[in-house]
Amino acid sequence: MKNIKLLNKIAAVGTDIFDRDIYNVGTDAEDPDAIMVRSADMLSMEFNDSLKAIARAGAGVNNIPVDKCAEKGIVVFNTPGANANGVKELTIAAMLLAARDITGGIEWVKNNKSDPDIAKSVEKNKSKFAGTELAGKTLGVIGLGAIGGLVATAATHLDMNVIGCDPYMSVDAAWSLSRSVIKAANYDEIYEKSDYITVHIPATSENKGMFNAETFAKMKDGVKIINLSRDALVVPEDLKKAIADKKVAAYVTDFPTPEIVGCDNIICIPHLGASTEESEDNCAVMAAKQLVEFLENGNIKNSVNYPNVSMPHSGDKRICVMHRNIPNIITALSGVLGSENINIENMISRSKGDYAYSIFEITGELPENAVERLKSIGDIIRVNVY
Repeated sequence: MKNIKLLNKIAAVGTDIFDRDIYNVGTDAEDPDAIMVRSADMLSMEFNDSLKAIARAGAGVNNIPVDKCAEKGIVVFNTPGANANGVKELTIAAMLLAARDITGGIEWVKNNKSDPDIAKSVEKNKSKFAGTELAGKTLGVIGLGAIGGLVATAATHLDMNVIGCDPYMSVDAAWSLSRSVIKAANYDEIYEKSDYITVHIPATSENKGMFNAETFAKMKDGVKIINLSRDALVVPEDLKKAIADKKVAAYVTDFPTPEIVGCDNIICIPHLGASTEESEDNCAVMAAKQLVEFLENGNIKNSVNYPNVSMPHSGDKRICVMHRNIPNIITALSGVLGSENINIENMISRSKGDYAYSIFEITGELPENAVERLKSIGDIIRVNVY
């Protein structure tokens, strides 16, 4: 029996994927083989030796110690694209909130609910909340992955001029992008040309604080910024100064922080990006399927710390090895198997940064000492047999 521990409430449509004859699934699962998580903070958690995988039902993994997991041979999965439509729709809503003072108008109506002539008062005061239309404006999209690509394409249908930049854009993402989206050479071009900027990238060490005094200075006066990615992308004090100087006309974010809540021209949404029934279901299903495929077959898809490696099961046994990405290690692994007279039916190996993952399909029996010999090779992190 394999134990799947739930750290957050996971949609039943996802947990129902686990065969209960094989899996014990719940918040009380001890010594888990895998963990499913949404927003729970795992950064200070200690992991049991049996833990092989963590699946994040969502895209961001900043609540998971990804590097620590890689060192221990724990594969961390996320679910890119599963919540993309929900975030896309909220991004469009955020642009409309930035374009027109909808929230201010709604609040004004609430505050005047006792006015018996509210209809007349509305006509007198509505000009206070007038805004502009999206059509004809230029939208700059930073990050053209699953979400950013959808946002860019949707904006073209709103008659916006769209430019986008993503140094790491995949071939699949490029194919799915509307031809109307113009490729920007770099982020500076986005800053210089955009009336609206929306960002859809993770908060890595490279781009934390990317919206700061220097980058604000490169932007158009009155730019409107949408950040449904991560709060760490923005330097709060620099943002507030840019708003005070009217460099930034509006900032809409899905990540409220004490520094910006209640500030003029800043609209804080309570992290609703992926909080739709459809998104939560899609993420749960995708995460569960990835865990099943890994725990039962050793195949990896959508990992953030190990390469994606998948191969049909064709032999009698499958040996999956997590190891460091160094020269000659495949030769060493093959040498051990050969010395044990083990026939390699098929194999595949891929790397990702400092780490690599190799699958060996073998025919015949696998002696116990062969597995121990594989583990004893330097720079081997973990060996799983299926």
